[in-house]
Amino acid sequence: MKIDLNDKVQRGFNYCIVDEIDSILIDEARTPLIISGAGEDDTYKYHEVDKYVDELTEVVKDPKTGDYPDESMMEPAERAKIEGDYTIDEKSKRVSFTEKGMNHIDAILHQHNLIKGSLVDEENFEFAHYFTQALRAHLLFHKDVDYLVRDGKVEIIDEFTGRVLEGRRYSDGLHQAIEAKEHIRIAQRNRTMASITFQNYFRMYNKLSGMTGTAATEAVEFNKIYNLDVVAIPTNLPVARKDENDEVYLNESDKWEAIAAEIKAAHDKGQPVLVGTVSVEKSEHLSALLTKKGIRHEVLNAKNHAREALIIAEAGAKGAVTIATNMAGRGTDIKLGGNPEFRARKRAGTNATEEQYKAALEIEKENWKKDYEEVRAAGGLYVIGSERHESRRIDNQLRGRSGRQGDPGRSKFFISMDDDLMRLFGGERMKAMMTRIGMEPGEPIDHPWLNKGIEKAQQKVEDRNFEIRKHLLDYDDVLNEQRTVIYNQRDEILADNNLSERVMNNAKDTVDDFFEEYAYTAKHSRGSNTALADLSEKIRNTFGFQMPLERLNKEAVLAELQNDITEKETLASKENFNMFIRYQYVQIIDKKWLDQLETLEALREAVGLRSYGSKNPLTEYKIDGFNIFYDMLDSIRNTVMSRVFKVRVQLSPEAAEQRRRMIEAQKQNISAQHTDSTSSFGNQPNGAPAQSAQSAFNSDQARRQAANGAMQRSSQGAGVTVRRTTPKVGRNDPCPCGSGKKYKQCCGR
Repeated sequence: MKIDLNDKVQRGFNYCIVDEIDSILIDEARTPLIISGAGEDDTYKYHEVDKYVDELTEVVKDPKTGDYPDESMMEPAERAKIEGDYTIDEKSKRVSFTEKGMNHIDAILHQHNLIKGSLVDEENFEFAHYFTQALRAHLLFHKDVDYLVRDGKVEIIDEFTGRVLEGRRYSDGLHQAIEAKEHIRIAQRNRTMASITFQNYFRMYNKLSGMTGTAATEAVEFNKIYNLDVVAIPTNLPVARKDENDEVYLNESDKWEAIAAEIKAAHDKGQPVLVGTVSVEKSEHLSALLTKKGIRHEVLNAKNHAREALIIAEAGAKGAVTIATNMAGRGTDIKLGGNPEFRARKRAGTNATEEQYKAALEIEKENWKKDYEEVRAAGGLYVIGSERHESRRIDNQLRGRSGRQGDPGRSKFFISMDDDLMRLFGGERMKAMMTRIGMEPGEPIDHPWLNKGIEKAQQKVEDRNFEIRKHLLDYDDVLNEQRTVIYNQRDEILADNNLSERVMNNAKDTVDDFFEEYAYTAKHSRGSNTALADLSEKIRNTFGFQMPLERLNKEAVLAELQNDITEKETLASKENFNMFIRYQYVQIIDKKWLDQLETLEALREAVGLRSYGSKNPLTEYKIDGFNIFYDMLDSIRNTVMSRVFKVRVQLSPEAAEQRRRMIEAQKQNISAQHTDSTSSFGNQPNGAPAQSAQSAFNSDQARRQAANGAMQRSSQGAGVTVRRTTPKVGRNDPCPCGSGKKYKQCCGR
């Protein structure tokens, strides 16, 4: 994105070591990396749409199957009978409108004078997008679960670590929709300036490696996507932790009561407890429950992660109870009996000398040894999972906090049939089956096939997430090829100190195309005079000059273009002229590339519908995407070339006056030479050679050569400014007549 190679800060990609490699290359890889810039200001539309989103209703599900009716299998008359405006897919966090819903949105917008014409008109269709994002914000993204509101801002909570993702925003207008929902100031919408998936970013490294405690379950994906092998290293000391079977409850309230009772029992005997929750909301619910029961505890979530190291350091102390939202990658080891280093720092004080700190550490180490033995005797750290995560790795990371370095420990998960994982992937049927076999509320069940069912549900989620990542990568591979080409060409232009030659080569290709087209047209359709006039007009539109028809040939046009480039280089100096061309290239490449990113995003959504015509959406995306890309490259080339030839170099008044005097002197010199040559041919009949010499000197070419000679002597070091004119319609641009064809295939023929 820089316009000078010296400003680029990222060095080449050679060797990369990734800490917590599964978190980065697997979990984070579902969403691409994006660099954003300011887009159009449409914030008021989000406010307006948020006022009326409650008027829409969900489609009524089939009471027998519990599923939505399938519109694609219905006749138009049946579709009209569907009750409700939209359907929700919680698994993929999507909202879809029915035909009736689109009509309802249209009616709402007209009622409040937000649109003119129909919702399906090009200028109004964006409102369907605003309503989609508003519904997603209200129904699928929840405060203190997916995000929290702090200091008047919506901050995203990382679903894997429970930390706030500083400076991150949801893309595609979702963040603005959530801000409208929470009635806080809406930040201006961003535009994607550049994007790349984690997969394609890390595959740029020649060598890639990393480490983590929980990669074995993702070995297949590491191998398929990144060509990495997973090697499991044995633990330093044998694991002494007891991993108990899950306890399953019918209702969520019963599960929380059971967890609170389990915590109290462990706390009473001095065993430290670490409870993992999946959201801020649930950690606060459990905290309120423990407060009622009079159990002292610490809460670690996105709202108070500033105290993270302090809380984790003491999580292994005797009788400590810690509630943490997602323990993945917390980075601080939990020591049984507490942390003597931390306690020594506290005892010695912040201004203590090194000797004072060492003395305090000796005392605290002695105290810690006694606490360590007591906690060890109580069974070590007890890890309780308040529900299963989508990924088995996250559960393993929570479990792995206990039983470190051969210490004793214990882990157990408490599950209810109302948990998101069980509800979405285990289904309502499992809950109905539990009730049928006589399971009572408040009564736990522990059965091997139940554990298998839970594991299968997790595998379903993992497989689904893998498919999402693979699907994302398949499409990004197409974009990645284009990205590589455009960035390489951009770098070449930044490094090229003779861009006028590149422009001249493009001009030669264009002139060749024009004359080939002229030859074909003159031969097969219109007369040669009409075709010649068309050719002259094309040259005038593209290069900004016109030649007499009798002198119009390829060599003359190319000579004129070369003279034009040489003259501008002379006037502006080669370095200044090169800088001007570079700036034009970079400006147009960046603008066209941003448009290309948006076009491909829209194309990706559109090609999905082609599967109804028995076509592979990915193949269609590749074909259309590259056709659009090649047209974009042509457009960049032609736009820059046209601008360079149409621009006029404007001299400062002093330099212009100096140039005028030199040209006058040059003309007088030419006149003197001309007089001499005329007198020397005075004896010829009709003075033919004299006329020939006169016509040669009066020709455009002779005048230009004379001017060039004068400029080379007069304008060295003169201050110049470059002024560019508005570019005309390019050959590969859409035709202004609105036919949808390229200009060269329509009015430009």
